[in-house]
Amino acid sequence: MLFPAVAAPPSNDDCLACHSDEVPRADGRKIAPVGPEFAASIHGQAGASCIDCHADLRKAELPHAEKLARVDCSPCHEKPAVEYAKSWHAEARRKSPASRAAVCADCHGTHDILPAKDPKSRTNHFRLPATCLTCHGDPAVVPTATRVAKTGDPSHFGDSIHGAALQKSGLSVAPNCANCHGVHEIRRLADPESTVNRPHVPATCGSCHQKILTDFETGVHFEAMKRGNPKAPVCIDCHSAHEIRTPETAAWRVGVIKECGTCHIDLIETYRDTYHGQVTELGFARVATCADCHGAHAIHSPKDPASTVSKQNVLATCRKCHPTATANFTKYDPHADHRNRQRNPLLFYTAKFMKWLLIGVFSFFGVHTLLWLPRSVQARRVHERHVHHRG
Repeated sequence: MLFPAVAAPPSNDDCLACHSDEVPRADGRKIAPVGPEFAASIHGQAGASCIDCHADLRKAELPHAEKLARVDCSPCHEKPAVEYAKSWHAEARRKSPASRAAVCADCHGTHDILPAKDPKSRTNHFRLPATCLTCHGDPAVVPTATRVAKTGDPSHFGDSIHGAALQKSGLSVAPNCANCHGVHEIRRLADPESTVNRPHVPATCGSCHQKILTDFETGVHFEAMKRGNPKAPVCIDCHSAHEIRTPETAAWRVGVIKECGTCHIDLIETYRDTYHGQVTELGFARVATCADCHGAHAIHSPKDPASTVSKQNVLATCRKCHPTATANFTKYDPHADHRNRQRNPLLFYTAKFMKWLLIGVFSFFGVHTLLWLPRSVQARRVHERHVHHRG
Protein backbone atom coordinates (compact mmCIF):
# COMPACT_ATOMS: atom_id res chain seq x y z
CA MET A 1 0.00 0.00 0.00
CA LEU A 2 1.40 3.36 -0.97
CA PHE A 3 1.21 6.32 1.39
CA PRO A 4 1.23 9.91 0.18
CA ALA A 5 4.62 11.55 0.49
CA VAL A 6 4.98 13.84 3.50
CA ALA A 7 6.55 17.18 2.72
CA ALA A 8 9.87 17.58 4.50
CA PRO A 9 10.05 20.53 6.90
CA PRO A 10 11.95 23.51 5.51
CA SER A 11 15.68 23.47 6.08
CA ASN A 12 17.86 26.42 7.01
CA ASP A 13 18.87 26.69 3.36
CA ASP A 14 15.19 26.93 2.39
CA CYS A 15 14.70 29.81 4.85
CA LEU A 16 17.88 31.61 3.81
CA ALA A 17 16.87 31.43 0.16
CA CYS A 18 14.71 34.45 1.03
CA HIS A 19 16.15 35.73 4.29
CA SER A 20 19.70 36.16 3.07
CA ASP A 21 18.40 39.44 1.63
CA GLU A 22 15.92 42.03 2.83
CA VAL A 23 12.35 40.80 2.71
CA PRO A 24 9.60 43.41 2.13
CA ARG A 25 6.52 43.36 4.36
CA ALA A 26 2.98 44.31 3.46
CA ASP A 27 3.17 47.38 5.71
CA GLY A 28 6.12 48.76 3.76
CA ARG A 29 8.80 47.81 6.27
CA LYS A 30 11.57 45.35 5.48
CA ILE A 31 12.92 42.37 7.38
CA ALA A 32 16.70 42.65 7.58
CA PRO A 33 18.89 39.78 6.35
CA VAL A 34 19.40 37.17 9.08
CA GLY A 35 21.94 34.86 7.48
CA PRO A 36 25.24 36.32 8.75
CA GLU A 37 23.81 37.14 12.18
CA PHE A 38 22.37 33.68 12.68
CA ALA A 39 25.54 31.94 11.47
CA ALA A 40 27.61 33.85 14.08
CA SER A 41 25.06 33.39 16.86
CA ILE A 42 25.20 30.80 19.63
CA HIS A 43 22.30 28.96 17.98
CA GLY A 44 23.94 28.99 14.57
CA GLN A 45 27.22 27.76 16.01
CA ALA A 46 25.38 24.95 17.80
CA GLY A 47 23.74 23.82 14.55
CA ALA A 48 20.21 24.80 15.49
CA SER A 49 17.54 24.88 12.84
CA CYS A 50 15.22 27.79 12.08
CA ILE A 51 12.19 25.60 12.77
CA ASP A 52 13.53 24.76 16.24
CA CYS A 53 12.35 28.24 17.19
CA HIS A 54 9.73 28.87 14.52
CA ALA A 55 7.89 25.62 15.22
CA ASP A 56 4.78 26.75 13.33
CA LEU A 57 6.76 26.52 10.08
CA ARG A 58 7.42 22.79 10.39
CA LYS A 59 4.46 21.97 8.18
CA ALA A 60 4.02 25.31 6.47
CA GLU A 61 4.33 25.82 2.77
CA LEU A 62 6.82 28.36 1.51
CA PRO A 63 6.55 31.27 1.18
CA HIS A 64 4.96 31.28 4.62
CA ALA A 65 2.42 33.69 6.10
CA GLU A 66 3.82 37.08 7.08
CA LYS A 67 2.69 36.87 10.71
CA LEU A 68 4.28 34.02 12.66
CA ALA A 69 3.53 32.69 16.13
CA ARG A 70 5.58 34.11 19.00
CA VAL A 71 8.72 32.08 19.52
CA ASP A 72 8.64 29.88 22.64
CA CYS A 73 12.10 29.44 24.14
CA SER A 74 10.98 27.12 26.95
CA PRO A 75 11.39 23.74 25.14
CA CYS A 76 15.15 24.25 25.13
CA HIS A 77 15.56 26.71 28.00
CA GLU A 78 13.20 25.21 30.56
CA LYS A 79 14.82 26.53 33.76
CA PRO A 80 15.08 30.18 32.61
CA ALA A 81 11.49 29.95 31.33
CA VAL A 82 10.23 28.75 34.73
CA GLU A 83 12.14 31.56 36.45
CA TYR A 84 10.85 34.17 33.98
CA ALA A 85 7.26 33.07 34.61
CA LYS A 86 7.69 34.20 38.25
CA SER A 87 9.08 37.58 37.26
CA TRP A 88 7.52 41.01 37.25
CA HIS A 89 8.03 41.15 33.46
CA ALA A 90 5.90 38.03 32.93
CA GLU A 91 3.32 39.26 35.45
CA ALA A 92 2.94 42.53 33.55
CA ARG A 93 2.47 40.60 30.30
CA ARG A 94 -0.20 38.41 31.87
CA LYS A 95 -2.07 41.42 33.21
CA SER A 96 -2.01 43.31 29.93
CA PRO A 97 -1.36 41.84 26.48
CA ALA A 98 -0.40 45.35 25.34
CA SER A 99 2.37 45.55 27.95
CA ARG A 100 5.85 46.29 26.66
CA ALA A 101 7.50 44.41 29.54
CA ALA A 102 10.61 42.56 28.41
CA VAL A 103 10.51 39.11 26.86
CA CYS A 104 13.49 36.92 25.97
CA ALA A 105 14.26 38.69 22.69
CA ASP A 106 14.31 42.15 24.31
CA CYS A 107 17.36 41.19 26.37
CA HIS A 108 19.03 38.45 24.33
CA GLY A 109 18.18 39.48 20.76
CA THR A 110 16.60 37.32 18.07
CA HIS A 111 18.81 35.87 15.35
CA ASP A 112 22.03 37.42 16.66
CA ILE A 113 22.03 35.89 20.17
CA LEU A 114 25.57 35.60 21.52
CA PRO A 115 26.87 33.88 24.67
CA ALA A 116 27.03 36.17 27.68
CA LYS A 117 30.83 35.95 27.77
CA ASP A 118 31.05 37.46 24.29
CA PRO A 119 31.91 41.20 24.59
CA LYS A 120 29.31 41.96 21.90
CA SER A 121 26.48 40.14 23.68
CA ARG A 122 23.60 42.24 24.99
CA THR A 123 23.79 40.27 28.23
CA ASN A 124 27.55 40.58 28.62
CA HIS A 125 28.46 41.70 32.14
CA PHE A 126 29.63 45.10 30.91
CA ARG A 127 26.82 45.70 28.41
CA LEU A 128 23.86 44.60 30.52
CA PRO A 129 23.09 48.05 32.03
CA ALA A 130 22.69 49.50 28.53
CA THR A 131 20.38 46.61 27.63
CA CYS A 132 18.18 47.18 30.69
CA LEU A 133 18.08 50.92 30.05
CA THR A 134 16.57 50.44 26.59
CA CYS A 135 13.32 50.02 28.56
CA HIS A 136 14.08 51.41 32.02
CA GLY A 137 15.57 54.58 30.61
CA ASP A 138 12.76 55.17 28.12
CA PRO A 139 9.81 57.21 29.52
CA ALA A 140 7.59 55.75 26.80
CA VAL A 141 8.08 52.27 28.26
CA VAL A 142 8.59 52.99 31.97
CA PRO A 143 7.21 56.40 33.01
CA THR A 144 9.74 58.62 34.76
CA ALA A 145 7.58 59.00 37.88
CA THR A 146 7.31 55.21 38.20
CA ARG A 147 11.00 54.44 37.90
CA VAL A 148 12.20 57.35 40.06
CA ALA A 149 9.60 57.20 42.84
CA LYS A 150 11.29 54.76 45.22
CA THR A 151 14.79 53.96 44.04
CA GLY A 152 16.02 56.88 41.98
CA ASP A 153 16.54 57.05 38.24
CA PRO A 154 18.33 53.93 36.88
CA SER A 155 19.72 56.16 34.12
CA HIS A 156 22.12 57.57 36.72
CA PHE A 157 23.71 54.17 37.34
CA GLY A 158 26.60 55.07 35.05
CA ASP A 159 27.52 57.97 37.35
CA SER A 160 27.49 55.81 40.48
CA ILE A 161 30.52 54.17 42.07
CA HIS A 162 29.30 50.82 40.74
CA GLY A 163 28.71 52.15 37.23
CA ALA A 164 32.09 53.86 37.13
CA ALA A 165 33.85 50.69 38.28
CA LEU A 166 32.00 48.67 35.66
CA GLN A 167 32.07 50.94 32.64
CA LYS A 168 35.10 53.16 33.20
CA SER A 169 37.44 50.92 35.16
CA GLY A 170 36.22 47.72 33.51
CA LEU A 171 36.17 45.70 36.72
CA SER A 172 34.50 42.32 36.28
CA VAL A 173 33.74 42.23 40.03
CA ALA A 174 31.69 45.44 39.79
CA PRO A 175 27.94 44.74 40.01
CA ASN A 176 25.47 45.32 37.23
CA CYS A 177 21.65 45.21 37.25
CA ALA A 178 21.47 41.41 37.45
CA ASN A 179 23.64 41.19 40.56
CA CYS A 180 20.98 43.04 42.54
CA HIS A 181 17.73 42.27 40.71
CA GLY A 182 18.39 38.79 39.42
CA VAL A 183 18.56 37.49 35.86
CA HIS A 184 15.29 35.92 34.76
CA GLU A 185 13.30 35.88 38.01
CA ILE A 186 13.20 39.67 38.42
CA ARG A 187 10.46 40.49 40.92
CA ARG A 188 8.69 43.68 41.99
CA LEU A 189 10.10 45.65 44.92
CA ALA A 190 7.02 44.86 47.00
CA ASP A 191 7.29 41.12 46.35
CA PRO A 192 8.52 39.41 49.57
CA GLU A 193 10.62 37.07 47.41
CA SER A 194 12.39 39.88 45.58
CA THR A 195 16.11 40.29 46.15
CA VAL A 196 15.52 44.04 46.43
CA ASN A 197 12.58 43.83 48.81
CA ARG A 198 13.52 45.94 51.86
CA PRO A 199 14.27 43.06 54.29
CA HIS A 200 16.45 41.39 51.64
CA VAL A 201 18.44 44.46 50.64
CA PRO A 202 21.21 44.02 53.26
CA ALA A 203 21.83 40.42 52.15
CA THR A 204 21.83 41.46 48.49
CA CYS A 205 24.36 44.22 49.10
CA GLY A 206 26.25 41.95 51.49
CA SER A 207 26.85 39.39 48.75
CA CYS A 208 29.67 41.74 47.74
CA HIS A 209 30.12 43.87 50.88
CA GLN A 210 30.41 40.96 53.30
CA LYS A 211 32.32 42.71 56.08
CA ILE A 212 29.95 45.66 56.06
CA LEU A 213 26.99 43.28 56.29
CA THR A 214 28.59 41.61 59.31
CA ASP A 215 29.01 45.01 60.98
CA PHE A 216 25.48 46.10 60.05
CA GLU A 217 23.97 42.94 61.55
CA THR A 218 25.34 43.91 64.97
CA GLY A 219 23.68 47.34 64.96
CA VAL A 220 20.38 48.81 66.08
CA HIS A 221 19.11 49.36 62.54
CA PHE A 222 19.34 45.65 61.71
CA GLU A 223 17.70 44.76 65.03
CA ALA A 224 14.79 47.09 64.23
CA MET A 225 14.46 45.56 60.77
CA LYS A 226 14.38 42.03 62.19
CA ARG A 227 11.61 43.11 64.58
CA GLY A 228 9.57 44.06 61.52
CA ASN A 229 9.87 47.83 61.77
CA PRO A 230 9.04 49.01 58.21
CA LYS A 231 10.88 52.30 58.79
CA ALA A 232 14.14 50.67 59.84
CA PRO A 233 16.82 51.92 57.43
CA VAL A 234 18.63 49.57 55.07
CA CYS A 235 21.52 50.18 52.68
CA ILE A 236 19.54 52.02 50.01
CA ASP A 237 18.11 54.54 52.48
CA CYS A 238 21.54 56.04 53.11
CA HIS A 239 23.38 55.14 49.91
CA SER A 240 20.44 55.17 47.42
CA ALA A 241 19.84 52.33 44.96
CA HIS A 242 21.18 53.44 41.59
CA GLU A 243 23.10 56.65 42.30
CA ILE A 244 25.50 55.27 44.92
CA ARG A 245 28.43 57.63 45.45
CA THR A 246 31.74 57.08 47.18
CA PRO A 247 31.39 57.99 50.87
CA GLU A 248 34.90 59.43 50.93
CA THR A 249 33.90 62.76 49.40
CA ALA A 250 33.06 65.80 51.53
CA ALA A 251 29.79 66.31 49.65
CA TRP A 252 28.61 62.81 50.55
CA ARG A 253 29.62 63.08 54.20
CA VAL A 254 27.72 66.33 54.58
CA GLY A 255 24.75 65.21 52.51
CA VAL A 256 24.17 61.96 54.38
CA ILE A 257 23.33 63.96 57.52
CA LYS A 258 20.00 64.78 55.89
CA GLU A 259 19.34 61.06 55.44
CA CYS A 260 19.91 60.47 59.17
CA GLY A 261 17.59 63.39 59.88
CA THR A 262 14.69 61.86 57.98
CA CYS A 263 14.28 59.39 60.86
CA HIS A 264 16.02 61.13 63.76
CA ILE A 265 14.16 64.42 63.41
CA ASP A 266 14.64 65.64 66.99
CA LEU A 267 18.34 64.77 66.97
CA ILE A 268 19.04 66.50 63.65
CA GLU A 269 17.39 69.67 64.99
CA THR A 270 19.57 69.73 68.10
CA TYR A 271 22.65 68.82 66.02
CA ARG A 272 22.01 71.80 63.75
CA ASP A 273 22.04 74.07 66.83
CA THR A 274 25.63 73.09 67.64
CA TYR A 275 28.94 74.25 66.19
CA HIS A 276 29.27 70.93 64.36
CA GLY A 277 25.86 71.33 62.77
CA GLN A 278 26.30 74.99 61.89
CA VAL A 279 29.57 74.33 60.05
CA THR A 280 28.29 71.29 58.15
CA GLU A 281 25.23 73.32 57.14
CA LEU A 282 27.69 75.61 55.34
CA GLY A 283 29.02 72.61 53.42
CA PHE A 284 32.23 71.90 55.33
CA ALA A 285 33.02 68.31 56.31
CA ARG A 286 36.04 68.90 58.53
CA VAL A 287 33.90 68.75 61.67
CA ALA A 288 32.05 65.80 63.15
CA THR A 289 29.05 64.39 61.32
CA CYS A 290 26.69 61.65 62.53
CA ALA A 291 28.92 58.76 61.40
CA ASP A 292 32.05 60.25 62.99
CA CYS A 293 30.52 59.84 66.43
CA HIS A 294 28.02 57.00 66.08
CA GLY A 295 29.71 54.92 63.40
CA ALA A 296 28.45 54.06 59.93
CA HIS A 297 27.20 50.48 59.87
CA ALA A 298 27.76 49.00 63.35
CA ILE A 299 25.64 51.62 65.11
CA HIS A 300 24.79 50.69 68.70
CA SER A 301 22.64 52.18 71.44
CA PRO A 302 24.61 54.58 73.69
CA LYS A 303 23.83 52.21 76.56
CA ASP A 304 25.60 49.37 74.75
CA PRO A 305 29.26 49.07 75.86
CA ALA A 306 30.17 48.42 72.21
CA SER A 307 28.80 51.83 71.16
CA THR A 308 31.31 54.48 70.13
CA VAL A 309 29.40 56.97 72.30
CA SER A 310 29.05 54.78 75.37
CA LYS A 311 30.62 55.99 78.62
CA GLN A 312 33.52 53.61 78.06
CA ASN A 313 34.29 54.77 74.51
CA VAL A 314 33.11 58.36 74.15
CA LEU A 315 36.46 59.90 75.15
CA ALA A 316 38.31 57.87 72.50
CA THR A 317 35.68 58.92 69.96
CA CYS A 318 36.13 62.61 70.78
CA ARG A 319 39.91 62.27 70.63
CA LYS A 320 39.71 61.28 66.96
CA CYS A 321 39.22 64.99 66.27
CA HIS A 322 40.26 66.50 69.62
CA PRO A 323 43.45 64.61 70.60
CA THR A 324 43.95 66.61 73.82
CA ALA A 325 40.40 66.08 75.09
CA THR A 326 39.99 65.12 78.71
CA ALA A 327 37.23 63.31 80.55
CA ASN A 328 35.74 66.68 81.40
CA PHE A 329 35.50 67.42 77.67
CA THR A 330 33.01 64.59 77.19
CA LYS A 331 30.47 66.38 79.39
CA TYR A 332 29.65 68.48 76.33
CA ASP A 333 26.24 67.48 75.00
CA PRO A 334 26.26 67.36 71.17
CA HIS A 335 22.46 67.14 71.14
CA ALA A 336 21.61 69.64 73.85
CA ASP A 337 17.86 70.30 73.75
CA HIS A 338 16.55 73.44 75.44
CA ARG A 339 13.07 71.90 75.40
CA ASN A 340 14.08 68.80 77.38
CA ARG A 341 14.08 69.63 81.09
CA GLN A 342 15.15 66.16 82.22
CA ARG A 343 18.17 65.98 79.91
CA ASN A 344 19.33 69.58 80.21
CA PRO A 345 17.70 71.30 83.24
CA LEU A 346 20.17 74.23 83.29
CA LEU A 347 19.77 74.83 79.56
CA PHE A 348 16.00 74.42 79.84
CA TYR A 349 15.62 77.12 82.52
CA THR A 350 18.19 79.38 80.86
CA ALA A 351 16.25 79.19 77.62
CA LYS A 352 13.02 79.93 79.48
CA PHE A 353 14.63 82.91 81.19
CA MET A 354 16.01 84.26 77.90
CA LYS A 355 12.65 83.77 76.22
CA TRP A 356 10.74 85.70 78.88
CA LEU A 357 13.50 88.31 79.10
CA LEU A 358 13.17 88.90 75.38
CA ILE A 359 9.38 89.07 75.62
CA GLY A 360 9.64 91.44 78.59
CA VAL A 361 12.14 93.77 76.88
CA PHE A 362 10.10 94.01 73.71
CA SER A 363 6.86 94.37 75.65
CA PHE A 364 8.29 97.16 77.86
CA PHE A 365 9.69 99.15 75.00
CA GLY A 366 6.61 98.43 72.88
CA VAL A 367 4.34 99.87 75.57
CA HIS A 368 6.80 102.70 76.09
CA THR A 369 6.68 103.52 72.38
CA LEU A 370 2.87 103.44 72.31
CA LEU A 371 2.66 105.73 75.36
CA TRP A 372 5.24 108.09 73.91
CA LEU A 373 3.47 108.31 70.56
CA PRO A 374 0.68 110.74 71.64
CA ARG A 375 3.21 112.98 73.38
CA SER A 376 5.42 112.91 70.26
CA VAL A 377 2.48 113.90 68.06
CA GLN A 378 1.54 116.73 70.45
CA ALA A 379 5.13 118.02 70.59
CA ARG A 380 5.28 118.00 66.79
CA ARG A 381 2.08 120.08 66.55
CA VAL A 382 3.42 122.62 69.12
CA HIS A 383 6.63 122.89 67.14
CA GLU A 384 4.74 123.46 63.88
CA ARG A 385 2.58 126.24 65.47
CA HIS A 386 5.68 127.90 66.86
CA VAL A 387 7.31 127.89 63.44
CA HIS A 388 4.14 129.24 61.85
CA HIS A 389 3.90 132.22 64.29
CA ARG A 390 7.56 133.09 63.74
CA GLY A 391 6.96 133.19 60.03
